[in-house]
Amino acid sequence: MKDYIRNNIQESVDAKIRLLQDEKLCSLIENVCGLCIEAYRKGNKILVCGNGGSASDAQHMTGELVGRYKIERAGIPAISLNANTAVMTALGNDYDYDSIFSKQVKALGAAGDVLFVISTSGNSMNTVLAAKQAKAQKITTVALTGEGGGKLKEICDYTINVPSANTPRIQEMHILVIHTICGIIEKELKELGFFEEN
Repeated sequence: MKDYIRNNIQESVDAKIRLLQDEKLCSLIENVCGLCIEAYRKGNKILVCGNGGSASDAQHMTGELVGRYKIERAGIPAISLNANTAVMTALGNDYDYDSIFSKQVKALGAAGDVLFVISTSGNSMNTVLAAKQAKAQKITTVALTGEGGGKLKEICDYTINVPSANTPRIQEMHILVIHTICGIIEKELKELGFFEEN
């Protein structure tokens, strides 16, 4: 049992070290933070979606933005597309599960917004269709995936494909990336005086 515990921890540490040492991915995360900050400065918002554990990450991200990450401040507009069970089940029942996010993007999204689609495989069809819908509406798309990137890598404007093919390790790095992005967004917006204006 102890070996299993230690192996899990070591796998997580190793994956994060690979992410830390990947200059290209670190620069990509920085670029994504910049585009989110610019979107907020222009009066836009962030949309986020995912399935299962990635749905939890989507809600976690919007909670950090609408509430706070570390700084006491006004809320930052963000919507988790998998948080409203009535909407999701209505769309899933009346249409199909693949369209539960794309229909919400069409209804709630606006040009200049940023959509984060979270999928460890990069192939979840409802996230793929959400990204396609977003692009049709001139919404910037950011995928959080595993190392392969899947179909989302071919569609999205930015793909943060963390260096692992192991689902639990991917999810652990996704939340690290999300925390990093939220921390930079609120820090930079505070320095820009964004919260005094809102």
